Amino acid sequence: MKLKKKGKKVFGTAERPRLCVFRSLANISAQLIDDDSGRTLFAAGTIGKAFKPYGGNVAAAKTVGKQLAEKALAQGIKKVVFDRG
Repeated sequence: MKLKKKGKKVFGTAERPRLCVFRSLANISAQLIDDDSGRTLFAAGTIGKAFKPYGGNVAAAKTVGKQLAEKALAQGIKKVVFDRG
């Protein structure tokens, strides 16, 4: 399977969406994005009352990753393209 790239940017498809992660001092969030249709498939983050004690630390990252993985596996997505930028 070839990865589609536009220039030097990572490009996600419906079968292999792009994983975009954002981390600040207070929060962490992650999204799976289908660039073909231009929509976000799933998102998870630490914004909310349930994540108040975590913030943007490693424990929060593990929790957000687990939530995103469960959502993706439920839809049959097993591979993603990681967007570092």
